Amino acid sequence: MKLVKRSSVTICGLVMSSLLLFFAANCSFERQVVDEFAGEETGKAAAGEGAKEEFVVANPFCFACHYDFEEEELALDHELAGIGCERCHGESERHRSDEDNITPPELMYPKAKINPTCMMCHPRHKIIEVDAHGPLLAGAKTIFDEAEVPGAGPKKKYCTDCHGRDHRIPVRTVRWGKTTGALLGAGD
Repeated sequence: MKLVKRSSVTICGLVMSSLLLFFAANCSFERQVVDEFAGEETGKAAAGEGAKEEFVVANPFCFACHYDFEEEELALDHELAGIGCERCHGESERHRSDEDNITPPELMYPKAKINPTCMMCHPRHKIIEVDAHGPLLAGAKTIFDEAEVPGAGPKKKYCTDCHGRDHRIPVRTVRWGKTTGALLGAGD
């Protein structure tokens, strides 16, 4: 009899835990997501439920120093979609806490990593429908392939050639190696 009671309690606990996990996961998917390439909406707004939901992104931590990005198009577009600086550049807690400004952000992007990183959220099958993306994708079998043979033909195209031209810091007092994060130089 004791074994049956213990089994019942265990099964009941597992069922309750599963239900809690299900409801927690379900809540996280209720945000309105707009697919800009397909023009589709998913979530509450597509079902006609409720008003537009507000997103909270932690960009003010970044804008304390990078104030010129507050109105920068790439940052604004991503913020409207509920994506903050941390999604691409990491939490960078040490970087934002460093008053001497010698600690690099967690994630920086050398040219070779720009396209694969952007395409993690903006996949090839979505952007190929936009004619202007032809030169970006021409000749490449995957997002990791180089489109052109070095020394022959036009230079490689990067997402940031068109999207995020202003998403660079024009005047730097500190430089880090984008691949290693090593301090390259600091000045006034």
